[in-house]
Amino acid sequence: MRLLLVDDEKEFVETLAERLSLRGFDADWATSAKNAEKFIDSRHYDLVLLDVKMPKVGGRELKKIIEKKLPGIKTIYLTGHGSEEDYHAGSAEAEYYLMKPININELIAKINDALGKEAQS
Repeated sequence: MRLLLVDDEKEFVETLAERLSLRGFDADWATSAKNAEKFIDSRHYDLVLLDVKMPKVGGRELKKIIEKKLPGIKTIYLTGHGSEEDYHAGSAEAEYYLMKPININELIAKINDALGKEAQS
């Protein structure tokens, strides 16, 4: 299962990709929408994890760009801003949403749920 993680916090996204790789996921990472598009143009992904707030192009905008290239791609939004209630009010995809800091087991459960897989730890 191939994942793309996009977050403008390099240390966070690099560490998260490494932790997911150690648990059997093939995880690439990018720190901007521009870099994420390069990955999307060259590889297939089963799921993307997107930071909601990033400079220039945020996660919700990036989701629209990715959807044009990979229709139906599953997405999990990550954010350290606002509250869960704020997010639920503005998104139809609220079930695929996690607040930072990320609990790795909760993230893996959410990934498996989004992809319709049984939980793996």
